[in-house]
Amino acid sequence: MADPKVFPLKCGTQLYLWGKKGRQSEVARLLESSPYQTGFSLNPETTYAELWMGTHRKSPCYVADTDMTLEAWIDAHPDCLGQKVREKFKGQLPFIMKVLSFDTALPLQAHPNKKHAEELFASAPEKYPDDNHKPEIAIALTNMRGMCGFRPLGEIAGYLKEIPEFYEAIGAEAAEEFLSAAGASDPAHQKAALRALKKCFHALMVCNEEVVARLLAVMDKRMKKEIAAGRDVTASNGELFLQLHRQYPADRGCFSIYLLNVVDIGPSQAIDVPVNEAHAYISGDCVEVLANGDNVVCGGLTDKQFSRLNDFETLSEMLRYEPAPCSDKIMRTKPDPSDPNVVFYDPGIDDFAVAKIEIPSKTKSYVISRMSSASIVLVVKGDATGTNVTAGEPISFKRGAAIFISANQDVRLKISSRGLLMFRAYCPV
Repeated sequence: MADPKVFPLKCGTQLYLWGKKGRQSEVARLLESSPYQTGFSLNPETTYAELWMGTHRKSPCYVADTDMTLEAWIDAHPDCLGQKVREKFKGQLPFIMKVLSFDTALPLQAHPNKKHAEELFASAPEKYPDDNHKPEIAIALTNMRGMCGFRPLGEIAGYLKEIPEFYEAIGAEAAEEFLSAAGASDPAHQKAALRALKKCFHALMVCNEEVVARLLAVMDKRMKKEIAAGRDVTASNGELFLQLHRQYPADRGCFSIYLLNVVDIGPSQAIDVPVNEAHAYISGDCVEVLANGDNVVCGGLTDKQFSRLNDFETLSEMLRYEPAPCSDKIMRTKPDPSDPNVVFYDPGIDDFAVAKIEIPSKTKSYVISRMSSASIVLVVKGDATGTNVTAGEPISFKRGAAIFISANQDVRLKISSRGLLMFRAYCPV
């Protein structure tokens, strides 16, 4: 019998310090539930931060119950990718699918475009591990909060006027240049405001460490005093500031909440993060799908695992200084006109898109349709058994299962639970 073209995966993990501990982590719960994560034993004190599904060598996944990586299997069966994907991406799977669980903020960061990634990899491969770009989307599994993209100019100006510690960290020269340009609406002043915004961000990134620590300590004391007096600190993001400062004392990234949008989304909503977009996830659980790269340029909110990735000059230079309202950062989904159970998250790039497949409780059979691209399906909720003409035995689609589906293959599901929720990453070329 020929090799199966649909098969389960054993996923890789990352145990970063910002991950949720033990069974609080959706990553841990999925690992515990999956029928294919053999040998997994949950430790209540371990921070289960990320679950990886893909071929990146930092955390490769394996064909379940074998010692063969998915990358090696694809190398031996290149037609599984689909002709267009194989040709465009030179025989490589172009995306990674992850689950993230975090109750401590991730680093303030951005990911380079392809050309910049190639330059960074060539100059510092110990810091930038590959030559690929890394656009991404994050689809919330629980209520999720993150920072993404620069706030509208008026909001930043308001914070500079109202928060003296933030103003001093930026410095009077950059702050006044920004304030003088941000209030006007004519094109010349708007361009000047964007140039000044870049100066403000750079000034924060290079502000003296002792000055930053002093200003943060002063603001921490002031916010706590106002809260103790019963004052509302919502307008100054006081509670969020204190949360970040508890997690990262004396870290300049704590001031980034006054420059970047703070985005709150609920389950199944998503944040779109293109290359060169400043962002930092703060709390929640999400499915993250991204191009097959792992280049990260950081600018604060970093612990001992990530501080080596701080590169303030590179980050300041590479960012998209394109202020936009918070609502612009939430992706719009598109329904599948041929299947009412499917909606698409499409960031408009060649490397990846995502389909959410949500089967109602009364439905007991379903066909995962064939695509011209290889795909990976993650089961988030429910239990089903899948069959495919190339697979010798039925495949468990139980919560936590990750399944690789070759191009031009479908899977017939017999659903045993009340409802089923899956996310499917694929290449839309």
